[in-house]
Amino acid sequence: MCSPTQNFLFRLETTRIEMPKSEETKPRGKMTAYAFFVQTCREEHKRKHPEEQVVFTEFSRKCADRWKTMSDFEKKRFNMLAENDKKRYDVEIATFNVEAKNTTAEGKKRRRKAKKDPNAPKRNLTSFFFFSNDERPKVKEVNPQFSIGETAKEIGKRWADIDPKVKAKYEKLSENDKIRYEKEKAEYEEQKKNGVDGGDDTVDSDSD
Repeated sequence: MCSPTQNFLFRLETTRIEMPKSEETKPRGKMTAYAFFVQTCREEHKRKHPEEQVVFTEFSRKCADRWKTMSDFEKKRFNMLAENDKKRYDVEIATFNVEAKNTTAEGKKRRRKAKKDPNAPKRNLTSFFFFSNDERPKVKEVNPQFSIGETAKEIGKRWADIDPKVKAKYEKLSENDKIRYEKEKAEYEEQKKNGVDGGDDTVDSDSD
């Protein structure tokens, strides 16, 4: 039975295998500090011994042994790579979920049996959601061939590199929208409490 380290190395060996179309639209999974370390070891080995065939079990054992003896300072580089990759993944998966939600919104509405209350307030949007709504048409205009996942990744990259002053604008929009929602929700709840019939009590959840 393969160890977790061996399983990871096997995945490194098979990264060139073509994945199903549905998997290609999803952001690449985040990597751990140790995963970056193993990847670096493999690249170094290939540079030093380009013609040498890697012995799978021996290579994985050496990587594990070397990692155990490394100091925190030596691991710092790989920990930083892992932290940055986690941020990349978090942004990309959030954008991907937004894009996927937009494409399935109509289908969800059709499947709904409960009628929404037309008087229920629309949920407030996050700063990233405001940014995504602005950037999506721009990305698609420049890259009309992009899939949902590719569009999501591009928006995520732009959000990660956004100028702080521009980001502040979207954060302000989000704050104002939250105030709007809380005010409207309070009024809506007060109306329900006083017996004002605004329709079905189902709150609109599509704009979460």
